[in-house]
Amino acid sequence: MTISRRALLAGSSVALAQAQTPPRRRVPSWTPKLGVLGNYSEANVDWVKAEGFTSMELNLSPKGLDDNALAAIKDKLAKAGIWVSSLNVGGNHIDPDPAKREEMNKHTIECIEMCGKLGIPAIGGQSGTIKGQPLAKQVDEIVRVYNERYFKYCEQHKVKILWENYVGGPNIATGPLGWEALFKAFNDSPNVGLQFDPSHLIWQFIDPVQAARDFATKIVDVHLKDTEILWHILRRTGIQPVDNVRWWRFRIPGYGSVDWKGFFTVLEEVGYAGALNIENEDNFFYPNYEQGNFTEQFKRGFHTAHEFLKTLVPPLSA
Repeated sequence: MTISRRALLAGSSVALAQAQTPPRRRVPSWTPKLGVLGNYSEANVDWVKAEGFTSMELNLSPKGLDDNALAAIKDKLAKAGIWVSSLNVGGNHIDPDPAKREEMNKHTIECIEMCGKLGIPAIGGQSGTIKGQPLAKQVDEIVRVYNERYFKYCEQHKVKILWENYVGGPNIATGPLGWEALFKAFNDSPNVGLQFDPSHLIWQFIDPVQAARDFATKIVDVHLKDTEILWHILRRTGIQPVDNVRWWRFRIPGYGSVDWKGFFTVLEEVGYAGALNIENEDNFFYPNYEQGNFTEQFKRGFHTAHEFLKTLVPPLSA
């Protein structure tokens, strides 16, 4: 077979172009853990396992739990194959009332110590706030209290403090403005990070996808919750209705305005491997607990959300 000069030159050009083309950047494998936020009980852990989840964020107080009780809880979770990504710890770390602040600081330290014993890598909650004070002054006080009271225990027990962007609590870490100020003041300390909840950004009219992209390296834990904007009400009342009527409400994932495909794409691109825990605050699936255990209606909400999320989250994580 005779190869023409033109074909030979064309083949050489293709080979040269291929050699000069940089290799395509591989997107990191996305292997998050899918689970729920809820109270600890043996019945709840059994249901979480049976539903096919692999993680939880726990509501669990250290009060009244000795080392034997904690060892039993740790053993139960390990046998169920449930990884606990964080402990839910709410409260005002810089409360202007000295007695309340001291009580909160001591409680937080106890929670950090309990996390160390249970192998839980983080506590999630609010940053703290002093209402009416300038942002910079609040940031300085948060940094001072965390450094003086918490970080020694965080480092000893290998536990991070995460901020959920919950607007209704004692919190300045409610969105990009607060996050940026805090992370800068903490000089990117490894002891703090984000517990990212897209639902709280939706009703603030902050784009959760862009926020996740901008702060992707700070996201340590994720709440899966949606927000439905009640446009038929909002168009009549505005965002500050005179009769306090609610123009938005929390829903399970898939029943609100969060762009879940866009949000998960960001997490997948950065190879996020933490937990994705469904936070069920959807009143259509309440009441939530009966004697500390999930009600059947509450389980139905988690299950319905799970079915939706299975279309978007890698099967191995579910």
